[in-house]
Amino acid sequence: MKQKIGFLFADSMEFKPFSEIALADGGSFLSKRPMNVIRYETENAEIIAVESGLGKVNAAFAATLLIVDHQVDAVLNAGLSGAIQHLHKGDVVAGTSYVECDFDISPLGFPAGEKPDGTGVHAASDKLLAAATSIEGVSPARLGTGDFFLADPVKKEEYRKQFDIEAFDMETAALATVCDRLETPFLAIRKISDDAGDVASDSYLEMNALAETALSEVLLDLVSRL
Repeated sequence: MKQKIGFLFADSMEFKPFSEIALADGGSFLSKRPMNVIRYETENAEIIAVESGLGKVNAAFAATLLIVDHQVDAVLNAGLSGAIQHLHKGDVVAGTSYVECDFDISPLGFPAGEKPDGTGVHAASDKLLAAATSIEGVSPARLGTGDFFLADPVKKEEYRKQFDIEAFDMETAALATVCDRLETPFLAIRKISDDAGDVASDSYLEMNALAETALSEVLLDLVSRL
């Protein structure tokens, strides 16, 4: 029996390359509301891919849909991220850990990023991470998330010191949280589009507009190794 894997892309230009690959090779739309959902079969997997929309709420909703309604065995995410430290534009990374940098109830005595139940940093699936980092050009990195586009050098430095993250995005920690609660393996593959600084938006928009197939190809390669 084939494994069933969920793919999640937040942005339409991130979803577009995968949809073109899948539809050209026998895939089909399962639905277009409340979000685009495509079913695609490979040699060893049935893939259910969704276009979630940007941000933590959309990501969490889409992950729940994949796990509860489609009963996927694992969730994989791909998208663009801003570099916080050690990384450069064009690098492709697999997230080893995920933290919600904008979750903060420190006035109540909790460390920033930590919830009342003690959860804060979520770890990637060891199996998925091993498969991803066996792909040439994919390196491990610690990821942070917030519900905003980071283009502030001061905030960037704050998150580097506070969380020691290497890249920042708007979805991955929300996805990791849902997957942990629903006991589903998770991994994010992210390509660095900008430096999360003053000119981050221009750099991100430039790369996003390319609608490159690289991230979709990495996800498909990863699945073939499972």
